Amino acid sequence: MSLPSGLMRQLERHVPMLTWAKEYNKDTLTSDAVAAVIVTIMLIPQSLAYALLAGLPAEMGLYASILPLVAYAIFGTSRALAVGPVAVVSLMTAASIGNLGLSTPAEIALAAGTLAFISGVILAIMGVLRLGFLANFLSHPVIAGFITASGVLIATSQLKHILGIQAGGDNLIELIHSLFEHQHATNPITLAIGLTTVAFLFWVRKGLKPLLLSFGLKPRLADILAKAGPVGAVVVTTLLVFLFDLENKGVKIVGDVPTGLPPLTMPSFSPSMWSQLFISALLISVIGFVESVSVASTLAAKKRQRIIPDQELVGLGASNIASAISGGYPVTGGFARSVVNFDAGAETPAAGAFTAIGIGLAALLLTPLLFFLPKATLAATIIVAVLSLVDFSILTKTWGYSKVDFTAVFATIFLTLGMGVEVGVSAGVILSIGLFLYKTSKPHVAEVGLVPTTQHFRNINRHEVETHPSVVTLRIDESLYFANASFLQDLVYDRVACDQPIRHVVLMCSAVNEIDMSALESLEAINTRLKDLGIKLHMSEVKGPVMDRLKRSHFLDEMTGKVFLSQYDAYVELQPKAI
Repeated sequence: MSLPSGLMRQLERHVPMLTWAKEYNKDTLTSDAVAAVIVTIMLIPQSLAYALLAGLPAEMGLYASILPLVAYAIFGTSRALAVGPVAVVSLMTAASIGNLGLSTPAEIALAAGTLAFISGVILAIMGVLRLGFLANFLSHPVIAGFITASGVLIATSQLKHILGIQAGGDNLIELIHSLFEHQHATNPITLAIGLTTVAFLFWVRKGLKPLLLSFGLKPRLADILAKAGPVGAVVVTTLLVFLFDLENKGVKIVGDVPTGLPPLTMPSFSPSMWSQLFISALLISVIGFVESVSVASTLAAKKRQRIIPDQELVGLGASNIASAISGGYPVTGGFARSVVNFDAGAETPAAGAFTAIGIGLAALLLTPLLFFLPKATLAATIIVAVLSLVDFSILTKTWGYSKVDFTAVFATIFLTLGMGVEVGVSAGVILSIGLFLYKTSKPHVAEVGLVPTTQHFRNINRHEVETHPSVVTLRIDESLYFANASFLQDLVYDRVACDQPIRHVVLMCSAVNEIDMSALESLEAINTRLKDLGIKLHMSEVKGPVMDRLKRSHFLDEMTGKVFLSQYDAYVELQPKAI
């Protein structure tokens, strides 16, 4: 018995898997399986490394790469996004849990799972309430600045593993000071392993695939082997530690990694822990969502597909809840592996589910082999991965384009590096909102005139146009709301305070999409003030939704002038001698 079409459409909207599953075939399965193999090879060392970056046991990185991928395959809308642990969220997780002052591994793991659960709930609720548009309030240059600064922090924090020393700190200054303070204890063998692995991984990114192709390998096989570079580094360095007993020579290793599938766990529901973690979870949710949507949108556009931001919130929320109940920590869509997933030919989110199977098999079968894996190798993996995120050119780009944007980006980078990731991301969010309010609080308003022989109106300071001294037309290039209502009042009053015989003021509203209550009160004040001066207030090109709202008020009844369908109609009626 089939479901009614209306109900089926509702189910498909909330469970996107039902849409692509209907078209699934053997060719799609093959493409998804190949992509899954490549991403699994890439994700195993990354998962271990990012868990250590978050200050968690290595196995939690594997756990966070199994059920979350399945949950996203069911509820996500991107066909290429690869969900799992990522560098920035791992760093934020470490900072969040570090503030709690916990000491035992069990308490730390519980806090990480709780953080993922809270983040998942926040994302899911935002998705149900269709709040995906809130991500638009985050300035992309500011987010780019935060990610760049985070990349520098992450790479610096991993140098202690490359050197084989004890060091720590919440910001760049503390990290550098701690590294210098302990640099005398550097282990030369660890340093050799770390530097060699970094150099090898950088070379693998650019040089291995062309070399393999020159040997006659097929492009797909060459690509898989190139992506397996980090796995090769893991295998070789692990064997070196085992064969030459480097652990007893001071090389720090991962140690015992539990074998088996993720355990079913429950987050803490302690009000105290929730209150301590809530702000951190909110910031992780926002940053993770913005990063995921940016990557997913970019990849979808390449295949003329689309994602649904509100449903992405639900998908990411489900992924984080799945991570929380399976021994993981906060996850989101990763840039690097999503691009790899896309390039490898992933056709549907099922590729993520297949990747989860691969990671599950690794957790079942391979974890005993990771005992002698040196932490320097994982640190090298992180350093190479995050340095691709560092892009200080955002400073020169914003400096040349907008000094306001530059100030916000510079402040975000400076605060993240100088005061830590949580202060930096909080500053980024506040600056993004502040930047929006600043720009819209002083909207561009141009005085316009008629372009000769046309019905078009342009800025009198940029074009040769026809005007009349008794009529002033002001084109408002922004919606009117509480933050800019007074600005418009002052601008109109300043313009009419002259010796010209002004009799009409026309507000050209072609770019006005909204007039809120504060702006309406300002329009009423302008109308009253101009009426006292013997000047009529008119409006032109008011959009339908704006007009509908104005009709529900008394403003149109009290306005001294008229509302014109077009600015040209206003021009014809108010200054007929100019025609």
